[in-house]
Amino acid sequence: MLKLNLMKKESDFLRHESCPKCLSKNNLARYSDGHAYCFTEGCDYYEHAEGEEVKVVKRMTGLIDGEFKTLNKRCISEKTCKHFNYKVGKYKDKTVHIESYLNQKDLQVAQHIRFPNKDFLWLGSAKEKLKLFGQTSGRDSGKMLVITEGAVDCMSVSSLWNNKYPCVSINSGVNQAPKDIKNNIEFVEKFDSVIFCFDNDDVGIASAKKCASLLKPNKAKIARLPMKDANEMLVAGRGGELLDAIWQAPVFRPDGIILGEDTWELLKEEDHIATATYPFQNLNTKTAGLRLGEIVVFCGGSGIGKSQVCREIAHHLIKNNEMVAYIALEENVKRSIRGLVAIELNQQIHLEDVRKLIPEEELRKAWEAISSKAFFYDHWGSLDSDNLLNRIRYLARGCGCRWIVLDHLSIVVSGIENIDERRTIDNTMTNLRSLVEELNIGLILVSHLKRPDGNKGHEEGVSTSLSQLRGSHAIAQLSDICVGIERNLQDRDTSNQVTVRVLKNRFTGDCGIASILTYNKETGRLLDSDNPFIDGDENGRATF
Repeated sequence: MLKLNLMKKESDFLRHESCPKCLSKNNLARYSDGHAYCFTEGCDYYEHAEGEEVKVVKRMTGLIDGEFKTLNKRCISEKTCKHFNYKVGKYKDKTVHIESYLNQKDLQVAQHIRFPNKDFLWLGSAKEKLKLFGQTSGRDSGKMLVITEGAVDCMSVSSLWNNKYPCVSINSGVNQAPKDIKNNIEFVEKFDSVIFCFDNDDVGIASAKKCASLLKPNKAKIARLPMKDANEMLVAGRGGELLDAIWQAPVFRPDGIILGEDTWELLKEEDHIATATYPFQNLNTKTAGLRLGEIVVFCGGSGIGKSQVCREIAHHLIKNNEMVAYIALEENVKRSIRGLVAIELNQQIHLEDVRKLIPEEELRKAWEAISSKAFFYDHWGSLDSDNLLNRIRYLARGCGCRWIVLDHLSIVVSGIENIDERRTIDNTMTNLRSLVEELNIGLILVSHLKRPDGNKGHEEGVSTSLSQLRGSHAIAQLSDICVGIERNLQDRDTSNQVTVRVLKNRFTGDCGIASILTYNKETGRLLDSDNPFIDGDENGRATF
């Protein structure tokens, strides 16, 4: 069959009109240069623009025809099918449903054929930028547009309104839904409100959110149906509930977006100034203590006392009835538990001569005070990042640990070959940040520093700074508190003194020197210089 194809200048679509030949209500498309074309299948009515050159070419082949029928099983009338140009016909001797699709020039170029067993195929040029199903069956602008997941759902909604209000469907399933919306974004944006009425399943809801995010703010709404889809509700006699779900659909907002008017309760909500405290009084004053959901980084040069500071903190948390996971990747579990028990006893039990003088009963009592609230990870050296994250997740959820001490970050990737250390640390820190938020735990993290510029290193008392963090800027960016540990090992008079300097303080903003700690060679303790023991008993042991 031959059909007119028009060689003409570009023109803009103006409106839909009634066709004088087939009497269709809205199937005649009128353009700015005066020409008009009826896209009703089998009509071929055309009005020429002035000066238009006409060329006769073959009409697209491969499309099939049918007739309008009532879809009894779907509860959809012949009138509605005719409104959407939805026909029933034959394809290779099988009865099929025929959905007709137009390109952006309002020419029918494709058909979606549905078989009784729910299989389907496309005929024609389905790869063109197609208009949405039903797009030319109603108004092309207005107050409200409903977009469904399928043609039958589209007709189901429209039939409840006696086909008076615009309703369309995506063309190629939920996975391609955002593409269909993008291809027709100008049409969709012409409506004041756009309601996505997709299937009530995870895939449908997720796709609706993706489509809604393409529109201007506050335009899109997402209807949540009490049944699987619109047609299922129509067949079940619950059309009124279907319309209620559409009318009452809430305005879509991307995840995480909160209106200012919804923040009153957040404003009144009391903050937990501190979930726990440090064993160092002045550091508590400067940082307002420890909080769940935060990462605290302790950084410094080698041999300065970072690990001992973390042991003191871990011991303090345990003595305050907190569950603590102690992950020390540069020492075995024996050394870790001895370090914590040594703090409990105020004695350097790692020295064999000292340990032999302690009665076993006293040693066991101190061990029980620690072991009942502590967990360890038996691992030494580098560690796969995913493995580390999984262990932390288990320690938090499976063991009830609210506080994780990780000593230290750099060694996590130190032994892994053929990697970008900076990028790997960056990714690991990002994942740790997400994990802390997810689990609502506190992470106390040890990180090494790069050697400072100049002749002196951190072991000679050089001040710490955020720019010296080794491996990645993400350590500084993603931490809540960052504390530098400074000590001059070469100065005989001050080599036992450790300066604690707050480099970053997201909570209070107060930075600078917080404490001067003194290392006691006899006890192995590292404590505030002006307060050697926190509420010490008559034997000099710390009580909490």
